[in-house]
Amino acid sequence: VLLAAAVCTKAGKAIVSRQFVEMTRTRIEGLLAAFPKLMNTGKQHTFVETESVRYVYQPMEKLYMVLITTKNSNILEDLETLRLFSRVIPEYCRALEENEISEHCFDLIFAFDEIVALGYRENVNLAQIRTFTEMDSHEEKVFRAVRETQEREAKAEMRRKAKELQQARRDAERHGKKAPGFGGFGSSAVSGGTTTAMITETIIETEKPKVAPAPARPSGPSKALKLGAKGKEVDNFVDKLKSEGENIMTSVGKRSAEAAKVLAPPINMESVHMKIEEKISLTCGRDGGLQNMELHGMIMLHISDEKFARIRLHVENEDKRGVQLQTHPNVDKKLFTTESQIGLKNPEKSFPINSDVGVLKWRLQTTEESFIPLTINCWPSESGNSCDVNIEYELQEESLELNDVIITIPLPSGVGAPVIGEIDGEYRHDGRRNLLEWCLPVIDAKNKSGSLEFSIAGQPNDFFPVQVSFISKKNYCNIQVTKVTQVDGNSPVRFSTETTFLVDKYEIL
Repeated sequence: VLLAAAVCTKAGKAIVSRQFVEMTRTRIEGLLAAFPKLMNTGKQHTFVETESVRYVYQPMEKLYMVLITTKNSNILEDLETLRLFSRVIPEYCRALEENEISEHCFDLIFAFDEIVALGYRENVNLAQIRTFTEMDSHEEKVFRAVRETQEREAKAEMRRKAKELQQARRDAERHGKKAPGFGGFGSSAVSGGTTTAMITETIIETEKPKVAPAPARPSGPSKALKLGAKGKEVDNFVDKLKSEGENIMTSVGKRSAEAAKVLAPPINMESVHMKIEEKISLTCGRDGGLQNMELHGMIMLHISDEKFARIRLHVENEDKRGVQLQTHPNVDKKLFTTESQIGLKNPEKSFPINSDVGVLKWRLQTTEESFIPLTINCWPSESGNSCDVNIEYELQEESLELNDVIITIPLPSGVGAPVIGEIDGEYRHDGRRNLLEWCLPVIDAKNKSGSLEFSIAGQPNDFFPVQVSFISKKNYCNIQVTKVTQVDGNSPVRFSTETTFLVDKYEIL
């Protein structure tokens, strides 16, 4: 009989443990704590026995996969079960590390339950486990999509009403009159500001935090079972909702159209293709001031046709920030310095075919505040037992277009969800990790600034460090390849370029 399956550290600390028979927590922790002391490092065994139980184990980098069985259990069958357990873990965890195992502990426990039931091995393989744990319902997806659309429409309507009331209050203040709908300003029991706050609170209470479902398998088609008929029942369900006055198809179509806009069209790669990639690492103080900003960039050349292997790249460098450039050792440095062209030292030689070759890299390190591409100002202020937090962003580098911007603000634990006031863009509250994610699809010259206001119980220090992530198709340093020519005859060559500007680290401490 299999008593328990656990992933533990080399010191015997349990990270994930699943008991298949009635066992107390103290008992399982005692067994796992005793396990490392019983191992004899001089022998190459995969099991160790005590008077009462047998440990069957397999090392996985800094961790152990351990099965605890009775002494009369079939060791050959247990070893086969152990192999299956060890293959399941990489399915759900990208790295065999303690924090990664802890993060996916419930996924692992569900998978363990598919392998063993009541102490006995089930006749399943890895593909079947994957299918069983990925079960989903098409009808449920349709229902959720409809419900989300209804909630969004209700929230939008309530925000519109709240703004109307705020505007009415401002107009009344401007003309010195009594504000309509919510009493006078001096002696009134409920002031306009309180009413607006109450309305805003109502909006937030109706909203449930969105939790993005994490797919267990990032690649490959899902073979999960679909509940019900594939097309007809869903159509009937949608028609029924339509007859009740729900306009579903338009909203679903709109969402798919938005998704199509976000998905970038595939890059048409020529025989000569260049990848220009920049990564930024930036640390700012919460009271202003740039502590350190470091930017690394590189041009990678990929040639897929041998007849274009002897070429020169014409580089245009319009950077005025003092970027340090460095060419590959095989590149003619003198040619680059005098004519801004990248070519091999020996013109008779060719660039490598069908491989990415780094030909030019650059680096910028600075503490100059004006160089910050996107400034974040986080201003928490204590108000009784709670904290009012105002955050604003401003794009300083107007030539950039930042996509999929996520500004992550840590929240104090155990105080519930924040009450959102004004917001540009959308937000997600991750209650498990105690984070508030402010999501902005695009920040550019037309949408260069925005703000977020929220209230939550806590201290000002609880909301730092603020972290930022984004991706951009325009690079920060204005370094581009304008022309590609062949060494013999200087005839121009068609080429394609792919530019990416990414965040390595972007923190406001």
